[in-house]
Amino acid sequence: MHAKDILIDGYDRIREEVHAVVEGLDAERLNARPSPAANSVTWLVWHLTRVQDDHIADAFGLDQIWLSGDWPDRFGLGLPHHDTGYGHTPAQVAQVRVTDGRLLTGYYDTVHTQTLGALRALTAKDLERVVDEGWEPPVTLGVRLVSVLSDDLQHIGQAAYAAGLVQRA
Repeated sequence: MHAKDILIDGYDRIREEVHAVVEGLDAERLNARPSPAANSVTWLVWHLTRVQDDHIADAFGLDQIWLSGDWPDRFGLGLPHHDTGYGHTPAQVAQVRVTDGRLLTGYYDTVHTQTLGALRALTAKDLERVVDEGWEPPVTLGVRLVSVLSDDLQHIGQAAYAAGLVQRA
């Protein structure tokens, strides 16, 4: 098995979990926050998708799906278009709401398709390419891909936990 196959499997698992968490939740439960300072399922899924979209596009020289499509208008969040949710205050988290979970899964699936296309074209040598010199040591493509994978898995786990809390409330 090649490294790219392992990465593809990992990113496919994120997609499976996004759908498992979002599907079956109505808008009230998607947008509910277990406490005033907590993140909603909507915010967590939107954020993990924005981060994947932003970081994969940057690493592979692609356009972000969010910015190249009509996603900001469809979501209507009132946030700057380049916003990924990093460092959001509770008030900003509250702005990230949807009326239908299919908007979240639709955006995620579109980003996932772009991600898989990039991953399928990878060679072992590509993973050594430096994509961010702002760190010491500089970040390689392989490290960036694992970082996004880890971040997304953590956030979808948090979304599953939040979904459980709001369903039992």
